[in-house]
Amino acid sequence: MLFGKSLFQSVVDRLDAEAEKAIPAEESTFRINGLSTSFLPETPEQAPILSEPSADPRLDAYLSLMSDEIPPAEPEPPAAPLEPIPPPPPAWLDRLSPEEVVEDLGLEPSDDRERLQERRRAFARDNHPDRLTEVFREQATIRMKIANRLIDEAIKRYDLGFGR
Repeated sequence: MLFGKSLFQSVVDRLDAEAEKAIPAEESTFRINGLSTSFLPETPEQAPILSEPSADPRLDAYLSLMSDEIPPAEPEPPAAPLEPIPPPPPAWLDRLSPEEVVEDLGLEPSDDRERLQERRRAFARDNHPDRLTEVFREQATIRMKIANRLIDEAIKRYDLGFGR
């Protein structure tokens, strides 16, 4: 106990004395409680002139931030996506007869085993169904089957000695 007062009472008295000394100055700006910074002008002279001031200064502050332009109309919803147009079929896709495939393969009676395998790889590189869109794969598969069968037959003939 200090000088007949409790510690708590002496702190309360000191705070009261400090509060009397520090008289708050009148604020020149309007502040909204809870905001650390103001979005209003510092003085009323700097404030934009509103056509009809309302009773709520917060509404006036909000309206002063809005532009006078009319917002554009809502954009139209995007059109439904169009299905992609498949590319045109390759010119060789309709050549499905064995005679046409032999012509495209370039088979010669004198081709040896290595040359036949080379022709098979070259034909597959240019005509394989996996290189085409799904629309054309069935025809390309048929074409590859014919080409593989023709090359297998040519290899058998070569192995039997007919092509030498």
